[in-house]
Amino acid sequence: MKNVLIALMAAAAAVPLLTAGVQAQDAYPNRPIRIIVPQAPASGGDILARMMAEKIGPRIGQSIVVENRPGANGVLAANLVKGDTSGGYTLLLTGVSVLSFNQSLYKQLPYRPFTDFAYIAPVADTAFVFVASKASGITNLKEFSERAKKSEGSVNYASAGVGNSSHLAAEMIADRMGVKLTHVPYKGSTPIFTALQGGEVEVTVGIPNSSGPLIRDGRLAGLAVMGEQRLPDLPNVPTFKELGYDVPSMPGWYALVGPANMKPEHVSKLNQHVQELLKDPEIRNKMTGMALTPLVGTAEQIKARAMKDAEVWGDLIRKSKIELE
Repeated sequence: MKNVLIALMAAAAAVPLLTAGVQAQDAYPNRPIRIIVPQAPASGGDILARMMAEKIGPRIGQSIVVENRPGANGVLAANLVKGDTSGGYTLLLTGVSVLSFNQSLYKQLPYRPFTDFAYIAPVADTAFVFVASKASGITNLKEFSERAKKSEGSVNYASAGVGNSSHLAAEMIADRMGVKLTHVPYKGSTPIFTALQGGEVEVTVGIPNSSGPLIRDGRLAGLAVMGEQRLPDLPNVPTFKELGYDVPSMPGWYALVGPANMKPEHVSKLNQHVQELLKDPEIRNKMTGMALTPLVGTAEQIKARAMKDAEVWGDLIRKSKIELE
């Protein structure tokens, strides 16, 4: 009997230790986190990820390491995060293409955007501006429309590559305005604006961070904003809707997602940290300097937006027969 009592007492004493051990294992995060960025170093997504790592890491008591995995329109990075089995220690900070466009751009995609990931939080958004070179002689949207309709395909537009946001945006403009344009793809945004200023191409769609200074300096003509309202830094550039064209906003958002096996409470915890980060005046100022708008919201909201953008822009991709291999 005495031995039985001793055993029971020992077992009872061990319960708090076991409970503490289980709690320690369940505590999230209890080791470093990786944020995968499907872009090169110094890109917008890379800078955002490093800002998040610097600020959120100390708050959660763990280091956050940013790892760049550019290539294949984000497919490589997305597939890496999809296959992670750690339950939330490998995350993906990505733009709209990976989650909303790729499923329509690729015949075979190795991930399912709305079931293979746990959506965590929206992070930032940016507008897009339709611009024209000075050499083109186009100074406003009416002149662009008249030129494009006068001779179908005579106006050429530059993009940062097939399937890029600048490509899809220009195709959406052409579709909604009822004109045909000639596509001239470049490798990235830098050669686009060099070509525009040199008169090699006539129009393109770019983010304010790239096109804004050139518009303000008079080196490019701002034709219209692909958004719901005018931009504070470009108050004289009207929106397409102001000018009578039903051109949808070009989505330029970034979102943080993780593997589908993440626990809801861990998603909620990270979402809270991201929302707190986006309210930080220092972070907001830095983002404004990058022509980015902090996008505070829930996991459900960014997933719903991704699904809506997939529907709207997927229809255009299929209609325009745009494909990537």
